[in-house]
Amino acid sequence: METLKMTTMAEAMSSKDSESCSVLSWDQVNRLNEVLTGAVPVHGRGNFPTLEVRLKDIVQIVRNRLEQKGIVVRDVRLNGSTASHVLVQDNGWSYKDLDLIFRVDLPNEAEFQLIRDVVLGTLLDFLPDGVNKEKITPMTLKEAYVQKLVKVYTDLDRWSLISLSNNEGRNVELKFVDSIRRQFEFSVDSFQIVLDSVLSYYDLSENPMSQHFHPTVVGESMYGNFAVALDHLKNKLIATKRPEEIRGGGLLKYCHLLVRGFQPTDQEEFKALERYMCSRFFIDFPDIVEQQRKLESYLQSHFIGEEKSKYDYLMILHRVVNESTVCLMGHERRQTLNLISLTACRVLAEQNAIPDASSVTCYYQPAPYVRDLNFSNYYVASCNQSIPTWLPCN
Repeated sequence: METLKMTTMAEAMSSKDSESCSVLSWDQVNRLNEVLTGAVPVHGRGNFPTLEVRLKDIVQIVRNRLEQKGIVVRDVRLNGSTASHVLVQDNGWSYKDLDLIFRVDLPNEAEFQLIRDVVLGTLLDFLPDGVNKEKITPMTLKEAYVQKLVKVYTDLDRWSLISLSNNEGRNVELKFVDSIRRQFEFSVDSFQIVLDSVLSYYDLSENPMSQHFHPTVVGESMYGNFAVALDHLKNKLIATKRPEEIRGGGLLKYCHLLVRGFQPTDQEEFKALERYMCSRFFIDFPDIVEQQRKLESYLQSHFIGEEKSKYDYLMILHRVVNESTVCLMGHERRQTLNLISLTACRVLAEQNAIPDASSVTCYYQPAPYVRDLNFSNYYVASCNQSIPTWLPCN
């Protein structure tokens, strides 16, 4: 086992800046083991049963079958908020999706189809006994268990994503990456944990992990300096590089970090960075309909179990957009701010259990925008009355 430990660490850290990598402690490896061996429900639509999946099992099956099909998996990594949870526990960082990265070669689009077929075929292994698997097609499995299917194939970005549904917002996300320009938004979500040594341990060792007998596991920060990024995570600090390179500018995630109590490492620097975030957001989502779709999708997928934070989140988003947007015409800016305000009013109505919130409209009196936005200028009116009854939202 010692040979396995040294080889894995050498491979993981070869040709990399050693400052960006770090060996995990026993406590971190133990949390990683709990994540990989714990059962995760993948919920089926309609009459399809819930699948009980362990990450270590689905990773091993998918990797083995890809290699049987001729696709070499360079390594497998745990990514994003789950990796952050493994590194630092109970700091207010609630992890949602279980993000797994398979680093593979995707020279042409045929590999994308092959990967999709392998993943969908793997789901058959997790169906309960007694289910007639012969009549279940890959398309049927896709409709039943896949939340999201993404393929990106350009000169600079070649990757695909298959997200398996979980009703509590903890989707199992399998990402197959050949190349990708940007792998993180902020330093606190820049971590990737190389799983190969742990997977080999499961295959080769009959002994459970312990403090004195466990594989060496390497983590890497795509932000750069691992120790600095880890300090940001422990102390709930926000730092990023070149937010204009992030799709959407990282704006929605930035406001989410703020509502969770994270603070910028440099307040003055982030005043300028907020402008870059807003500019990139409006470049990627220039139409109000696209903005609404993106905002509602973010609220739906990132606030499961945190519904009470939605209103505060939208107020922070309103402030940042109001103070930092310099690239829009006045009408477009007001339109976006009004969208955020209407969404906040609807959220407030839902939280206060106003009957039939779907038929409630929020009217905004265009008084001067204030920094500490409150709802003294907002009112709701029931749309199904010929003469609306006005009520203050608060």
